[in-house]
Amino acid sequence: MTIDQAGTYSFAGHAVKRLGYGAMQLAGPGVFGPPRDHDASLAVLRAAVEAGVNHIDTSDFYGPHVTNRLIREALSPYPDDLLIVTKIGARRGDDASWLPAFEPGELARAVEDNLTNLGLETLDVVNLRMMFDVHGPAEGSLAAPLKAVVDLQRQGLVRHIGLSNVTPTQFEEARDIAKIVGVQNQYNLAHRDDDAFIDALAAEGVAYVPFFPLGGFSPLQSAALSDVAARLDATPMQVALAWLLQRSPNILLIPGTSSVAHLHENLAAASLTLPEDAVAELDAIGG
Repeated sequence: MTIDQAGTYSFAGHAVKRLGYGAMQLAGPGVFGPPRDHDASLAVLRAAVEAGVNHIDTSDFYGPHVTNRLIREALSPYPDDLLIVTKIGARRGDDASWLPAFEPGELARAVEDNLTNLGLETLDVVNLRMMFDVHGPAEGSLAAPLKAVVDLQRQGLVRHIGLSNVTPTQFEEARDIAKIVGVQNQYNLAHRDDDAFIDALAAEGVAYVPFFPLGGFSPLQSAALSDVAARLDATPMQVALAWLLQRSPNILLIPGTSSVAHLHENLAAASLTLPEDAVAELDAIGG
């Protein structure tokens, strides 16, 4: 098994392998508190890099502080080709709630927390996550918080800027303020709102990183998906990931897991090619 079969994409000046790893599930239940198994979390991170992963997605509000500290413990000093992408714009309440954090001071503290807990002097990519609606993109101007992130970029604390949980209109607004290297939104076989957006970004060479590529906290359940997987001697999740890889070349995957075995199962999707009839069946799921 090699994830090189999925190819690479130019993202923030890096040749990023299209199958990466998302660290969110390393935190405790509800992405809050410490991991269930500290040593197992370190093992997953190390196994991902050993398998060739060079794109890890995280945030200091996962835990909070949990996933970044695990990444530092497991992988620092970091491989030269490893791209660590983090995000800001939210904070966690004492009750594990997700709260907006868009004031300039909050954004600056978030960047400093990410730097400290990852053990870095500069963050390669920072995604500004919009929180007009915690459940999905909602319209509203992102100019003020984005300008604050640009100020942090000018200070040398941030190299590249991306966006998360945004609409096409917000992306257009953002492009007038800063160079945007990527968009991270929810997208998978069943959740296809961004179909046209992905194609537009691909035409401009902008990376698209779907979160919840496997359905999120409620995994994808589909008879069509299960049928295709059975025919191809693959798991439904491998098929769902392979569909995303074939959907558009600018899609970069960051499936998360806290299990080494499940990590290898996800990464094996790189070697799975879906025949045209299977793609047609899967496309219909989102119809």
